[in-house]
Amino acid sequence: MNHTAIDTIIKSSNINLRNIAAKIIEGVRITDADALWLYENGEISSLGVLANYVREKKNGQYTYFNRNFHIEPTNICVFACKFCAYSREYKKREDGWELDIEQMVNRVKEYDGKAITEVHIVGGVHPKMDVHFFAQLLKRIKDHRPDLHIKAFTSVELDYMFRKGKMSIKEGLQYLKENGLDSIPGGGAEIFDEKVRLEIAGDKCDSNRWLEIHETAHQFGIRSNATMLYGHIETYSHRVDHMRRLRDLQDRTQGFQTFIPLKFRNGDNDMSYVPEVNLIEDLKTYAIGRIYLDNFGHVKAYWPMIGRSTAQLTQSFGVDDLDGTIDDSTKIYSMAGSEEQVPVLSTDQLVDLIKDSGRIPIERDTLYNTVKVYDESLV
Repeated sequence: MNHTAIDTIIKSSNINLRNIAAKIIEGVRITDADALWLYENGEISSLGVLANYVREKKNGQYTYFNRNFHIEPTNICVFACKFCAYSREYKKREDGWELDIEQMVNRVKEYDGKAITEVHIVGGVHPKMDVHFFAQLLKRIKDHRPDLHIKAFTSVELDYMFRKGKMSIKEGLQYLKENGLDSIPGGGAEIFDEKVRLEIAGDKCDSNRWLEIHETAHQFGIRSNATMLYGHIETYSHRVDHMRRLRDLQDRTQGFQTFIPLKFRNGDNDMSYVPEVNLIEDLKTYAIGRIYLDNFGHVKAYWPMIGRSTAQLTQSFGVDDLDGTIDDSTKIYSMAGSEEQVPVLSTDQLVDLIKDSGRIPIERDTLYNTVKVYDESLV
């Protein structure tokens, strides 16, 4: 921890920065107004120092990753989000893909005997892949490999399958949990402001429904993550509002594990006219997320989406998790215009990437239990 840099901020001539820094150091929660001030006025160097202070206070020099792979059942989707380059309309399904249960189970079998701890299952919202279809998939996976943690289905997918199956959120989550669901990812949050959400993704579940699904999941002991899509038509105020709703829910449940900012990409979608934000804006968003979300254990950067070099840099701006090895098992990133068109890193490569950033690589399972520390000499 760079105490000299912290001392410099504490002695800053800017009274707002001094006051916010004092709160952070004393463990006092910053306000929405503080977060907005940091977005509008905070210099990137100061944001990095403060975010790194919080990061190291919570997680020391550790940077986490897990060994995972993705299954994407389909990219056919009943929704038409303007920012999405991944999905295809049902009437144009010949341009997409639809996997059956046997194909997906065979995908799991490809990893038999390998030290994989998690399968991540997300995709489009297909009108014929209902809650019973996915319950059968979960059961087949668990029957084949009981130790494999299944993290599956965004709130958008869950909302659709529960409504179609005439189930309440509680009934649907209980049913899926009984068949093997272990946790849920954080996708589909986009931005919670209702007007902006209506503009960019108006036909999918609304903000309150997204939050309700996650709160109910937490009540069932199902942990989850939370995302925020940034860098499109939203304002700084919208980002702060989004994080406040997450922080409020986390106060009630403590069920969120990690916060994941997702950068808007403008390639091959209906919002190509919106320019992408620059690296400074990326780092600012990670840093303020780490500072503001004081009740979240972790902040994650998806290395395939932002690229390896930027992922290394984010570790100095609050990030302590780089997701996983992924093993080129996803098309979501590349179709959205990610930096890494072939998203695959070996464990050794990911470990080296973290070490080269001056951090200690920790292989974790989905629930952040330590599987292996990769540099004992630094612990």
